Amino acid sequence: MTTETLRVANRRTAGITPARFRPVLTHLALAAAALVMLYPVIWMVVSSLRPGDEIFREPGLLIRDLEISNYRVGWNALTEPFTRYLLNSAAVVFGAILGNLVSCSMAAYAFARLEFTGKKFWFAIMLVTIMLPIHVVIVPQYILFSQAGWINTFLPLVVPKLLATDAFFVFLMVQFIRGIPRELDEAARIDGCGRAGIFLRVILPLMVPALATTTIFTFIWTWNDFFSQLIYLTDPKMYTVPVALRSFVDSTASTSWGSLFAMSVVSLVPVFLAFLIGQRYLIKGIATTGIK
Repeated sequence: MTTETLRVANRRTAGITPARFRPVLTHLALAAAALVMLYPVIWMVVSSLRPGDEIFREPGLLIRDLEISNYRVGWNALTEPFTRYLLNSAAVVFGAILGNLVSCSMAAYAFARLEFTGKKFWFAIMLVTIMLPIHVVIVPQYILFSQAGWINTFLPLVVPKLLATDAFFVFLMVQFIRGIPRELDEAARIDGCGRAGIFLRVILPLMVPALATTTIFTFIWTWNDFFSQLIYLTDPKMYTVPVALRSFVDSTASTSWGSLFAMSVVSLVPVFLAFLIGQRYLIKGIATTGIK
């Protein structure tokens, strides 16, 4: 082998450095971690297509006997068709989203732009409520709603959202509004806009990423909420999806695991769709802090 050939070979091998393999190794590690995290979901989907006696006998992902009837049986297994529970959850989610968008945006505008007595104090109190677990306030809330006659209705799950009780979204929107230049407010005020006009015509259109983030988080958290809905909803006709899924587990009789997993898969579809559709807005809403 000549000297020139050795030089060419050395140049080629010199370009293959460990730094070039780092992105590949990183992606492989992330793919392996994602597979580990997604394995329970994949196993649930596979189990929803198996006969009931094979679900726990076969721990792998291989389907020997395809059992599509689990979806048909599970859809009508409870006192009401599963459509009823999906509609109930949709009604609660819609009310929660509407309440958070309206109330939290108004509260955030007040904290970010208006001046009033005790502003810093009330803002600090609002932040403290983020660290307050729901189990601390659930008893007094239940007593209050019970005296109002709201038990076994959707009102306890929706009305508090109209009062800006989700401090996380208020704080998120406050930080977003603070990134919007105040010169836009002054320009709108010169054109004759009042506080309401500035909020509706200037601030609100620029808050679309933050509003989208609030919508997605509210949808996912409310759709998956089990504790609050279990406390306030007692009539099977008023059950939402999480409470209805709990009804499949019977401590006194055999549990239809195939139907349970099938309806669990159905209940996850809206969450996956919401995340996939709003992923771009979710990232933008969290990453941005106003106009750049």
